[in-house]
Amino acid sequence: MFNSLKGVTTVLKKIKLRDAVGTQLSHDITEIRPGEFKGPAFRRGHTVCNEDLCHLQKLGKNHLYLLDMDADEIHEDQAAAMLADALTGEGVRWQNEPREGKIKLVAAIDGLLSVETATLAAVNMIDEVMCATLHSHSLVKKDDLVAATRALPLVMKRAPIERAAAIAAQSGGVVRVKALRKANVGLLITGSEVYHGLIEDRFAPLLNEKVTALGCRVAGVTFAPDDPGLIRQAISAHLERGCDLLLLSGGMSVDPDDVTRQGIKLAGATEMYYGSAVLPGAMFLVAYLGEVPLLGVPACGMYHRITVLDLILPRVLAGEHIGKAELAFLGHGGLCKDCPQCSYPHCPFGKGT
Repeated sequence: MFNSLKGVTTVLKKIKLRDAVGTQLSHDITEIRPGEFKGPAFRRGHTVCNEDLCHLQKLGKNHLYLLDMDADEIHEDQAAAMLADALTGEGVRWQNEPREGKIKLVAAIDGLLSVETATLAAVNMIDEVMCATLHSHSLVKKDDLVAATRALPLVMKRAPIERAAAIAAQSGGVVRVKALRKANVGLLITGSEVYHGLIEDRFAPLLNEKVTALGCRVAGVTFAPDDPGLIRQAISAHLERGCDLLLLSGGMSVDPDDVTRQGIKLAGATEMYYGSAVLPGAMFLVAYLGEVPLLGVPACGMYHRITVLDLILPRVLAGEHIGKAELAFLGHGGLCKDCPQCSYPHCPFGKGT
């Protein structure tokens, strides 16, 4: 018989199972035991022996096929290896151990997954190849599965594989894992009611917990009233202390006495973006004081376990420059369902980009 997929003319010689003893399998043979196991019962290259015949019959194999490929054709395992090599970017690794034509890509380091989604789609538009990944901007640990790829037919022409690999390689790979830097973080809690001791601060412990969970160190916590000049002084003091990331809370709403943004401008912000397409976190602020990022956290950070800060902070630590476009694109998937029991990150929140 012939493999007629997309012009592939590979001869598949059909032989009866009883005549297959001594021959080598040309592909993995999958076994499925519902609820127990799915995987290769026999691997490609396995030499069939008498003891295998009963097992093969139970898998519905009364015949086996031997391959005779043309020079311009490629086996699924070789194709998967070509794809994996091209798809793999910095911080990702793979092993040439295909199973059923599939190769897994795993994180080589702890960090933030970055997926070139447009390039991924371009690869997946090519017939007979595929790659699936986790969502971009997922936090991953070393050895976590981040993507998998395979060629769909047992045998295919080389040209589509080479085209898909070339598209992926042009971007330097489709999946990368970026390490998070260990920032020295300055916390600034604004608000006259907190500064004068009228209410107890709840923000500093929450922010401290979030940044230390990502491997950062809180270098100092300061408090400032609703005074732009004093807020400027507090920001400058953190910078002089060597802080390379600032988190500010309070004064982010539209009330006339919310003057935190004025203080940030006075401190010399070179960029400032107010507002994100995320709920909770619409009044979030991102600013830059030279190379130092400043994240302004609105009051929702006290009342919700997960907010826009949890989406942006890892990206900043991974070296991303966050601007208006990045905050706008968060809108797709940026609506928290406010579930009674929060299951983040195992939920749709923040998964649109």
